[in-house]
Amino acid sequence: MDVTDRSLWRNGDFMKLWTGQTVSELGSVVTRTALPIAAVITLHASPLQVGILVASASIAVLLVGLFAGALVDRSRRRPLMIAADAIRAALLLSIPFAAITGSLRIEQLYVVAFLEAAFGSVFDVAYRTYLPSLLPADRLLEGNAKIGMSSAIAEIGGPGIAGALVQLITAPMAMLVDAVSYLFSAFTIGAIRAPEGSVEHVDGPAGLWRQLAEGFGAVARHRLLRPMALASMTSALFGNFFAALYTIYALDDLGLSPFLLGVVISAGGVGSLAASLVVGPLTRRAGFGPAIVWTQVAAGVLASLIPLAGGPPLVAATFLFIPQLFGDGLDTVSLIDQLTVRQQVTPPQLLGRVNGTMHVLLEGVGSIGALAGAALAEAFGIRTAIWISVAGSLAGVGFLIFSPLRSLRTVEGQ
Repeated sequence: MDVTDRSLWRNGDFMKLWTGQTVSELGSVVTRTALPIAAVITLHASPLQVGILVASASIAVLLVGLFAGALVDRSRRRPLMIAADAIRAALLLSIPFAAITGSLRIEQLYVVAFLEAAFGSVFDVAYRTYLPSLLPADRLLEGNAKIGMSSAIAEIGGPGIAGALVQLITAPMAMLVDAVSYLFSAFTIGAIRAPEGSVEHVDGPAGLWRQLAEGFGAVARHRLLRPMALASMTSALFGNFFAALYTIYALDDLGLSPFLLGVVISAGGVGSLAASLVVGPLTRRAGFGPAIVWTQVAAGVLASLIPLAGGPPLVAATFLFIPQLFGDGLDTVSLIDQLTVRQQVTPPQLLGRVNGTMHVLLEGVGSIGALAGAALAEAFGIRTAIWISVAGSLAGVGFLIFSPLRSLRTVEGQ
Protein backbone atom coordinates (compact mmCIF):
# COMPACT_ATOMS: atom_id res chain seq x y z
CA MET A 1 0.00 0.00 0.00
CA ASP A 2 1.34 3.49 -0.83
CA VAL A 3 2.22 5.72 2.10
CA THR A 4 -0.31 8.29 1.01
CA ASP A 5 -3.07 5.79 1.75
CA ARG A 6 -2.14 4.83 5.27
CA SER A 7 -1.43 6.40 8.65
CA LEU A 8 2.04 7.75 9.28
CA TRP A 9 2.10 5.54 12.37
CA ARG A 10 2.56 2.68 9.88
CA ASN A 11 5.19 4.46 7.81
CA GLY A 12 8.39 2.77 8.96
CA ASP A 13 10.83 5.48 7.86
CA PHE A 14 8.80 8.29 9.40
CA MET A 15 8.41 6.37 12.65
CA LYS A 16 12.18 5.94 12.87
CA LEU A 17 12.61 9.71 12.55
CA TRP A 18 9.76 10.44 14.98
CA THR A 19 10.90 7.91 17.62
CA GLY A 20 14.48 9.15 17.55
CA GLN A 21 13.36 12.78 17.73
CA THR A 22 11.03 12.10 20.66
CA VAL A 23 13.72 10.39 22.72
CA SER A 24 16.24 13.08 21.76
CA GLU A 25 13.84 15.89 22.76
CA LEU A 26 13.38 14.30 26.19
CA GLY A 27 17.12 14.09 26.62
CA SER A 28 17.55 17.71 25.54
CA VAL A 29 15.11 18.93 28.19
CA VAL A 30 17.07 16.96 30.77
CA THR A 31 20.28 18.73 29.71
CA ARG A 32 18.61 22.17 29.56
CA THR A 33 17.48 21.62 33.16
CA ALA A 34 20.55 19.87 34.54
CA LEU A 35 23.37 21.91 32.96
CA PRO A 36 22.72 25.12 34.98
CA ILE A 37 22.17 22.96 38.08
CA ALA A 38 25.57 21.35 37.51
CA ALA A 39 27.11 24.81 37.26
CA VAL A 40 25.46 26.03 40.49
CA ILE A 41 25.60 22.95 42.73
CA THR A 42 28.71 21.14 41.51
CA LEU A 43 30.89 24.12 40.53
CA HIS A 44 29.32 26.81 42.77
CA ALA A 45 28.97 29.14 39.78
CA SER A 46 28.14 32.80 40.29
CA PRO A 47 25.05 34.42 38.70
CA LEU A 48 27.35 35.96 36.06
CA GLN A 49 28.82 32.56 35.21
CA VAL A 50 25.35 31.04 34.90
CA GLY A 51 24.35 33.93 32.65
CA ILE A 52 27.37 33.30 30.43
CA LEU A 53 26.48 29.61 30.31
CA VAL A 54 22.94 30.36 29.14
CA ALA A 55 24.15 33.00 26.69
CA SER A 56 26.68 30.58 25.17
CA ALA A 57 23.88 28.57 23.57
CA SER A 58 22.14 31.64 22.14
CA ILE A 59 25.38 33.00 20.71
CA ALA A 60 26.07 29.65 19.04
CA VAL A 61 22.69 29.70 17.30
CA LEU A 62 23.26 33.24 16.06
CA LEU A 63 26.73 32.44 14.72
CA VAL A 64 25.98 29.04 13.22
CA GLY A 65 22.31 29.15 12.18
CA LEU A 66 22.72 30.87 8.82
CA PHE A 67 25.67 28.71 7.83
CA ALA A 68 23.69 25.66 8.97
CA GLY A 69 21.03 26.51 6.39
CA ALA A 70 23.61 26.79 3.60
CA LEU A 71 25.27 23.55 4.74
CA VAL A 72 21.95 21.73 4.72
CA ASP A 73 21.17 22.90 1.18
CA ARG A 74 24.50 21.61 -0.13
CA SER A 75 24.61 18.31 1.83
CA ARG A 76 22.68 15.10 2.29
CA ARG A 77 20.44 15.80 5.27
CA ARG A 78 20.35 12.33 6.82
CA PRO A 79 24.14 11.92 7.23
CA LEU A 80 24.26 15.49 8.54
CA MET A 81 21.68 14.71 11.24
CA ILE A 82 23.50 11.51 12.21
CA ALA A 83 26.82 13.37 12.51
CA ALA A 84 25.21 16.16 14.57
CA ASP A 85 23.70 13.60 16.96
CA ALA A 86 26.99 11.69 17.34
CA ILE A 87 29.01 14.84 18.02
CA ARG A 88 26.49 16.11 20.57
CA ALA A 89 26.59 12.75 22.35
CA ALA A 90 30.40 12.92 22.58
CA LEU A 91 30.26 16.50 23.90
CA LEU A 92 27.81 15.59 26.65
CA LEU A 93 29.70 12.43 27.61
CA SER A 94 32.71 14.63 28.39
CA ILE A 95 30.85 16.17 31.36
CA PRO A 96 30.29 13.02 33.49
CA PHE A 97 33.77 11.83 32.52
CA ALA A 98 35.28 15.09 33.79
CA ALA A 99 33.15 14.93 36.94
CA ILE A 100 34.34 11.38 37.70
CA THR A 101 37.99 12.37 37.22
CA GLY A 102 37.59 15.57 39.26
CA SER A 103 38.53 17.84 36.34
CA LEU A 104 35.15 19.46 35.59
CA ARG A 105 35.39 23.25 35.22
CA ILE A 106 32.92 25.99 34.31
CA GLU A 107 34.90 26.71 31.14
CA GLN A 108 34.16 23.19 29.94
CA LEU A 109 30.45 23.77 30.46
CA TYR A 110 30.69 26.98 28.38
CA VAL A 111 32.32 25.09 25.51
CA VAL A 112 29.88 22.18 25.70
CA ALA A 113 26.86 24.51 25.82
CA PHE A 114 28.15 26.48 22.82
CA LEU A 115 29.03 23.49 20.64
CA GLU A 116 25.94 21.48 21.62
CA ALA A 117 23.73 24.39 20.58
CA ALA A 118 25.71 24.88 17.36
CA PHE A 119 25.30 21.28 16.24
CA GLY A 120 21.73 21.39 17.52
CA SER A 121 21.08 24.22 15.06
CA VAL A 122 22.45 22.08 12.24
CA PHE A 123 20.21 19.19 13.27
CA ASP A 124 17.07 21.33 13.67
CA VAL A 125 17.47 22.99 10.27
CA ALA A 126 18.30 19.66 8.64
CA TYR A 127 15.32 17.71 9.93
CA ARG A 128 12.85 20.48 9.05
CA THR A 129 14.34 20.47 5.57
CA TYR A 130 14.53 16.67 5.34
CA LEU A 131 10.87 15.97 6.12
CA PRO A 132 9.50 17.07 2.70
CA SER A 133 11.80 14.52 1.05
CA LEU A 134 10.57 11.79 3.39
CA LEU A 135 6.83 12.42 3.09
CA PRO A 136 4.51 13.27 0.20
CA ALA A 137 3.23 16.85 0.17
CA ASP A 138 -0.26 15.98 1.35
CA ARG A 139 1.11 14.32 4.54
CA LEU A 140 3.42 17.15 5.64
CA LEU A 141 0.90 18.72 8.01
CA GLU A 142 0.33 15.37 9.73
CA GLY A 143 4.08 14.76 9.91
CA ASN A 144 4.81 18.18 11.39
CA ALA A 145 2.01 17.70 13.92
CA LYS A 146 3.41 14.36 15.05
CA ILE A 147 6.93 15.77 15.39
CA GLY A 148 5.43 18.71 17.31
CA MET A 149 4.02 16.09 19.65
CA SER A 150 7.60 15.10 20.53
CA SER A 151 8.37 18.57 21.90
CA ALA A 152 5.13 18.61 23.87
CA ILE A 153 5.83 15.21 25.44
CA ALA A 154 9.34 16.37 26.34
CA GLU A 155 8.07 19.58 27.95
CA ILE A 156 5.57 17.61 30.05
CA GLY A 157 7.87 14.83 31.23
CA GLY A 158 11.39 16.19 30.78
CA PRO A 159 11.70 18.58 33.76
CA GLY A 160 10.41 15.93 36.19
CA ILE A 161 12.78 13.32 34.79
CA ALA A 162 15.65 15.80 35.01
CA GLY A 163 14.85 16.63 38.62
CA ALA A 164 14.70 12.97 39.58
CA LEU A 165 17.98 12.18 37.81
CA VAL A 166 19.77 15.11 39.44
CA GLN A 167 18.49 13.95 42.82
CA LEU A 168 19.52 10.34 42.23
CA ILE A 169 22.79 10.50 40.29
CA THR A 170 23.86 14.23 40.36
CA ALA A 171 23.57 16.81 37.60
CA PRO A 172 26.79 15.94 35.69
CA MET A 173 25.84 12.27 35.52
CA ALA A 174 22.36 13.22 34.25
CA MET A 175 24.09 14.31 31.03
CA LEU A 176 24.52 10.62 30.28
CA VAL A 177 20.80 10.40 29.56
CA ASP A 178 20.93 13.05 26.85
CA ALA A 179 24.08 11.54 25.36
CA VAL A 180 22.36 8.16 25.09
CA SER A 181 19.27 9.83 23.60
CA TYR A 182 21.39 11.39 20.84
CA LEU A 183 23.02 8.04 20.07
CA PHE A 184 19.57 6.45 19.90
CA SER A 185 18.41 9.20 17.52
CA ALA A 186 21.48 8.69 15.32
CA PHE A 187 20.77 4.95 15.17
CA THR A 188 17.09 5.36 14.22
CA ILE A 189 17.85 7.99 11.56
CA GLY A 190 20.60 5.76 10.19
CA ALA A 191 18.01 3.00 9.76
CA ILE A 192 15.88 5.15 7.39
CA ARG A 193 16.02 3.78 3.84
CA ALA A 194 14.09 6.40 1.85
CA PRO A 195 16.35 8.03 -0.79
CA GLU A 196 17.05 11.77 -0.73
CA GLY A 197 16.92 14.09 -3.72
CA SER A 198 19.93 15.79 -5.27
CA VAL A 199 21.71 18.66 -3.54
CA GLU A 200 23.34 21.81 -4.86
CA HIS A 201 27.14 21.87 -4.98
CA VAL A 202 28.72 25.31 -4.58
CA ASP A 203 32.47 25.93 -4.39
CA GLY A 204 34.34 28.71 -2.63
CA PRO A 205 33.41 31.47 -0.17
CA ALA A 206 31.77 33.58 -2.90
CA GLY A 207 29.32 30.78 -3.53
CA LEU A 208 28.60 30.45 0.19
CA TRP A 209 27.83 34.16 0.63
CA ARG A 210 25.62 34.04 -2.45
CA GLN A 211 23.71 31.15 -0.88
CA LEU A 212 23.22 33.04 2.38
CA ALA A 213 21.94 36.10 0.51
CA GLU A 214 19.51 33.91 -1.43
CA GLY A 215 18.07 32.58 1.85
CA PHE A 216 17.43 36.08 3.21
CA GLY A 217 16.07 37.21 -0.14
CA ALA A 218 13.66 34.28 -0.40
CA VAL A 219 12.12 35.25 2.95
CA ALA A 220 12.10 39.00 2.32
CA ARG A 221 10.47 38.86 -1.13
CA HIS A 222 7.88 36.12 -0.69
CA ARG A 223 4.32 37.31 -0.07
CA LEU A 224 3.67 34.57 2.51
CA LEU A 225 7.10 34.02 4.05
CA ARG A 226 7.67 37.73 4.72
CA PRO A 227 4.59 38.37 6.91
CA MET A 228 5.13 35.09 8.77
CA ALA A 229 8.75 36.08 9.44
CA LEU A 230 7.83 39.58 10.62
CA ALA A 231 5.07 38.31 12.89
CA SER A 232 7.30 35.56 14.31
CA MET A 233 10.13 38.03 14.96
CA THR A 234 7.78 40.40 16.75
CA SER A 235 6.35 37.56 18.81
CA ALA A 236 9.86 36.35 19.70
CA LEU A 237 10.96 39.87 20.65
CA PHE A 238 8.06 40.65 22.98
CA GLY A 239 7.37 37.06 24.01
CA ASN A 240 10.89 36.68 25.35
CA PHE A 241 10.18 39.38 27.90
CA PHE A 242 8.69 36.45 29.81
CA ALA A 243 12.00 34.58 29.74
CA ALA A 244 13.49 37.23 32.02
CA LEU A 245 10.40 38.04 34.09
CA TYR A 246 8.01 35.10 34.40
CA THR A 247 9.60 33.25 37.30
CA ILE A 248 10.22 36.28 39.48
CA TYR A 249 6.75 37.66 38.66
CA ALA A 250 5.07 34.40 39.67
CA LEU A 251 7.12 33.73 42.80
CA ASP A 252 7.74 37.22 44.19
CA ASP A 253 4.91 39.41 42.89
CA LEU A 254 2.08 36.85 42.94
CA GLY A 255 3.33 34.65 45.79
CA LEU A 256 3.04 31.32 43.98
CA SER A 257 4.88 28.36 45.46
CA PRO A 258 7.49 26.59 43.31
CA PHE A 259 5.06 23.66 43.08
CA LEU A 260 2.23 25.86 41.77
CA LEU A 261 4.61 27.47 39.28
CA GLY A 262 5.69 24.03 38.10
CA VAL A 263 2.05 23.04 37.54
CA VAL A 264 1.44 26.24 35.56
CA ILE A 265 4.50 25.75 33.36
CA SER A 266 3.74 22.09 32.70
CA ALA A 267 0.27 23.13 31.49
CA GLY A 268 1.95 24.60 28.42
CA GLY A 269 3.22 21.17 27.43
CA VAL A 270 -0.24 19.67 27.89
CA GLY A 271 -1.76 22.39 25.69
CA SER A 272 0.87 21.85 23.00
CA LEU A 273 0.28 18.10 23.05
CA ALA A 274 -3.47 18.58 22.64
CA ALA A 275 -2.87 21.05 19.81
CA SER A 276 -0.65 18.60 17.93
CA LEU A 277 -3.58 16.16 17.94
CA VAL A 278 -6.20 18.61 16.62
CA VAL A 279 -4.15 20.79 14.26
CA GLY A 280 -4.93 18.60 11.24
CA PRO A 281 -8.74 18.59 11.52
CA LEU A 282 -8.77 22.25 12.59
CA THR A 283 -6.63 23.35 9.64
CA ARG A 284 -8.63 21.34 7.12
CA ARG A 285 -11.82 22.97 8.40
CA ALA A 286 -10.59 26.57 8.74
CA GLY A 287 -7.83 26.68 6.14
CA PHE A 288 -4.12 27.32 6.68
CA GLY A 289 -4.25 31.12 6.68
CA PRO A 290 -7.22 31.60 9.02
CA ALA A 291 -5.83 28.95 11.38
CA ILE A 292 -2.46 30.74 11.51
CA VAL A 293 -3.94 34.23 11.94
CA TRP A 294 -6.79 33.69 14.38
CA THR A 295 -5.00 31.27 16.70
CA GLN A 296 -2.35 33.98 17.12
CA VAL A 297 -5.00 36.60 17.83
CA ALA A 298 -6.68 34.35 20.41
CA ALA A 299 -3.35 33.50 22.07
CA GLY A 300 -2.50 37.21 22.31
CA VAL A 301 -5.85 38.03 23.91
CA LEU A 302 -5.46 35.20 26.44
CA ALA A 303 -1.99 36.49 27.35
CA SER A 304 -3.63 39.65 28.74
CA LEU A 305 -4.73 37.53 31.73
CA ILE A 306 -1.09 37.30 32.87
CA PRO A 307 -0.58 40.96 33.89
CA LEU A 308 -4.13 40.97 35.31
CA ALA A 309 -3.24 38.18 37.78
CA GLY A 310 -3.59 38.87 41.47
CA GLY A 311 -5.32 37.84 44.69
CA PRO A 312 -4.66 34.63 46.64
CA PRO A 313 -2.01 32.35 45.11
CA LEU A 314 -4.54 29.82 43.76
CA VAL A 315 -6.52 32.60 42.03
CA ALA A 316 -3.35 34.19 40.64
CA ALA A 317 -2.17 30.78 39.42
CA THR A 318 -5.44 30.36 37.52
CA PHE A 319 -4.79 33.61 35.66
CA LEU A 320 -1.46 32.16 34.55
CA PHE A 321 -2.68 28.60 34.01
CA ILE A 322 -5.36 29.48 31.42
CA PRO A 323 -3.07 31.31 28.94
CA GLN A 324 -0.34 28.74 29.55
CA LEU A 325 -2.64 25.83 28.70
CA PHE A 326 -4.75 27.30 25.91
CA GLY A 327 -2.32 29.98 24.69
CA ASP A 328 0.53 27.51 24.19
CA GLY A 329 -1.88 25.19 22.40
CA LEU A 330 -3.01 27.95 20.05
CA ASP A 331 0.61 28.95 19.40
CA THR A 332 1.45 25.34 18.57
CA VAL A 333 -1.33 25.16 15.96
CA SER A 334 -0.03 28.34 14.33
CA LEU A 335 3.63 27.23 14.39
CA ILE A 336 2.90 23.81 12.88
CA ASP A 337 0.80 25.39 10.13
CA GLN A 338 3.44 28.04 9.44
CA LEU A 339 6.16 25.39 9.14
CA THR A 340 4.00 23.35 6.75
CA VAL A 341 3.30 26.40 4.58
CA ARG A 342 7.00 27.29 4.58
CA GLN A 343 7.97 23.77 3.51
CA GLN A 344 5.43 23.87 0.69
CA VAL A 345 6.00 27.33 -0.79
CA THR A 346 9.81 27.36 -0.58
CA PRO A 347 11.73 25.82 -3.52
CA PRO A 348 13.45 22.63 -2.26
CA GLN A 349 16.92 23.95 -3.11
CA LEU A 350 16.32 26.97 -0.83
CA LEU A 351 14.49 25.32 2.06
CA GLY A 352 17.55 24.78 4.27
CA ARG A 353 18.60 28.41 3.97
CA VAL A 354 15.07 29.66 4.58
CA ASN A 355 14.78 27.46 7.68
CA GLY A 356 18.23 28.63 8.82
CA THR A 357 17.32 32.28 8.26
CA MET A 358 14.15 31.92 10.33
CA HIS A 359 16.06 30.07 13.04
CA VAL A 360 18.61 32.88 13.37
CA LEU A 361 16.11 35.73 13.16
CA LEU A 362 13.98 34.29 15.94
CA GLU A 363 16.92 33.45 18.22
CA GLY A 364 18.48 36.86 17.62
CA VAL A 365 15.46 38.95 18.52
CA GLY A 366 14.62 36.51 21.32
CA SER A 367 17.89 37.34 23.08
CA ILE A 368 17.23 41.07 22.61
CA GLY A 369 13.71 40.62 23.99
CA ALA A 370 14.92 38.95 27.18
CA LEU A 371 17.35 41.80 27.83
CA ALA A 372 14.78 44.48 26.93
CA GLY A 373 12.19 42.91 29.21
CA ALA A 374 14.61 42.92 32.13
CA ALA A 375 15.55 46.57 31.49
CA LEU A 376 11.91 47.68 31.26
CA ALA A 377 11.06 45.82 34.46
CA GLU A 378 13.91 47.58 36.26
CA ALA A 379 12.69 50.97 35.04
CA PHE A 380 8.89 50.63 35.23
CA GLY A 381 8.12 47.45 37.18
CA ILE A 382 7.48 43.86 36.16
CA ARG A 383 3.73 44.17 35.57
CA THR A 384 4.19 47.15 33.23
CA ALA A 385 6.87 45.28 31.29
CA ILE A 386 4.51 42.31 30.89
CA TRP A 387 1.74 44.61 29.62
CA ILE A 388 4.18 45.93 27.01
CA SER A 389 4.98 42.33 26.08
CA VAL A 390 1.30 41.48 25.58
CA ALA A 391 0.61 44.65 23.57
CA GLY A 392 3.68 44.17 21.38
CA SER A 393 2.85 40.54 20.63
CA LEU A 394 -0.71 41.46 19.65
CA ALA A 395 0.54 44.28 17.43
CA GLY A 396 2.79 41.81 15.61
CA VAL A 397 -0.27 39.78 14.56
CA GLY A 398 -1.09 42.73 12.27
CA PHE A 399 1.59 41.47 9.88
CA LEU A 400 -0.53 38.32 9.45
CA ILE A 401 -3.95 39.98 9.38
CA PHE A 402 -2.98 42.46 6.66
CA SER A 403 -1.38 39.89 4.37
CA PRO A 404 -2.51 37.29 1.82
CA LEU A 405 -2.33 34.68 4.59
CA ARG A 406 -5.70 35.73 5.95
CA SER A 407 -7.49 34.20 2.96
CA LEU A 408 -5.12 31.28 2.30
CA ARG A 409 -7.13 28.08 2.44
CA THR A 410 -4.70 25.54 1.02
CA VAL A 411 -1.10 25.31 -0.15
CA GLU A 412 0.40 23.18 -2.89
CA GLY A 413 -0.17 19.51 -2.21
CA GLN A 414 -2.55 20.04 0.72
